[in-house]
Amino acid sequence: MIELVAELSRGPVFLAGEALECVVTVTNPLSPTATSASSEALAWASAQIHCQFHASESRVALPPPDSSQPDVQPESQTVFLPHRGERGQCILSTPPKILFCDLRLDPGESKSYSYSEVLPAEGPPSFRGQSVKYVYKLTIGCQRVNCPITLLRVPLRVLVLTGFQDALFPQDEAVAPSSPFLEEEEAGRKDSRLAELAGEFLMAATSRRSLYLYNISDGRGKVGTFGIFKSVYRLGEDVIGTLNLGEGTVACLQFSVSLQTEETVQPEYQRRRGASGAPSVSHVTHARHQESCLHTTRTSFSLPIPLSSTPGFCTAIVSLKWRLHFEFVTSREPGLALLPPMEQPEPVVWTGPEQVPVDTFSWDLPIKDLKIQDPTYQEYPLKLSDLSGFLGVSSYLK
Repeated sequence: MIELVAELSRGPVFLAGEALECVVTVTNPLSPTATSASSEALAWASAQIHCQFHASESRVALPPPDSSQPDVQPESQTVFLPHRGERGQCILSTPPKILFCDLRLDPGESKSYSYSEVLPAEGPPSFRGQSVKYVYKLTIGCQRVNCPITLLRVPLRVLVLTGFQDALFPQDEAVAPSSPFLEEEEAGRKDSRLAELAGEFLMAATSRRSLYLYNISDGRGKVGTFGIFKSVYRLGEDVIGTLNLGEGTVACLQFSVSLQTEETVQPEYQRRRGASGAPSVSHVTHARHQESCLHTTRTSFSLPIPLSSTPGFCTAIVSLKWRLHFEFVTSREPGLALLPPMEQPEPVVWTGPEQVPVDTFSWDLPIKDLKIQDPTYQEYPLKLSDLSGFLGVSSYLK
């Protein structure tokens, strides 16, 4: 019996372009004093990172697979295929790296090996949606002599920061002379620089505050004014907004606001369409606030952005966006007729009406474009869906 343990030095969350470092420990757990203790022989072990893609058959119509490029011995138990037995298809993988060959472990003996690989920058982010799933895994394959391959899969979470690769690593770095003796030092320096600069862009973008005001009205008049103070948010932050109903001419009885994601399959891959022929959209609510607000002049709400959620992105098959979704319930009575009488010659008991005719309407604040400028680098025009790969929820609500 052989035990194999994989330990990620920096945890399971990475930024695309960063280096993943893993320590693989192989142990013969038998005690040297056991009666059945014997040496174990391992032929080889290899490691590889891959991204597995799975699409819902009821929502996504994928083209048939290319039969002109058959798999290499897919049923063989002696070929290292990291995605063997997985659902969907492997859309991205790194070259496999051999950890060791012809290893013999005595009872109680263990060996440790280091694995390092840069996560591809061109892949999609980790995402588990209703239509598609993108799942990253580090797969370690190990084979004992005269035995089939055993696979150990370590799940990863990858956040994609699109559009910053050229800014972070200028092209003249690629042609600069390098020394093979400094390869590890340079790799560590570049990896550290990537995380540092990404953090600087993150802080610069999310620290900017500006008041955005929106007048809310239906067909009969103004309901109120909505205000929000930031345009870009990080994962784990709170989206804070205020609602001023004192200026409205239409009485608002109740409102709700939801922090949602929109998952849209691209038209060419859409299987089910709405009644109007437009691609259907899947909505997921991550946080919601509901309040009865009759006679309320001013109120506020706070919606937390889950750390486990996926920032907005766009691929050839699906796109993900964030929005604030409002629903209002207003009175059909003219003015503020539901208020109790303010002046009476003698004390009376006032009760509200048992039935109130109401109207309902909804309002969405979608994501729009934004430009970020860092004082150290030139200006790079970006979409919020690109920037959100590291910034978290990108909500430019105007």
